[in-house]
Amino acid sequence: MGFNAVFAETEPTRAAVDALPDALVIEFGTPWCGHCQAAQALLAQAFAAHRAVRHLKIEDGPGRPLGRSFRVKLWPTLVFMRQGREIERLVRPSDVATIAGALDRLEAAADA
Repeated sequence: MGFNAVFAETEPTRAAVDALPDALVIEFGTPWCGHCQAAQALLAQAFAAHRAVRHLKIEDGPGRPLGRSFRVKLWPTLVFMRQGREIERLVRPSDVATIAGALDRLEAAADA
């Protein structure tokens, strides 16, 4: 698990995502998005200390049902989930500390 550098070719259904029991971060964006590209090094660095967290990288756009179900408006949007429940959301994160803090809180949610 941990950081995933490649966008998924197909997106899972919302029901499949909600059924995942582990800590999960869904990243919505596109390979050509400048904001998404800028966030990749930050994400890789933050995930280095959180290898147990699953990272799904989903290409988003008009008519893509998973992104619409999460009401994604800007890229990248990171949705932090555990057992089908959204714990936190970051839109266009610009520093490693913000992402790492959200990952820390996500992992702490497992202990609660």
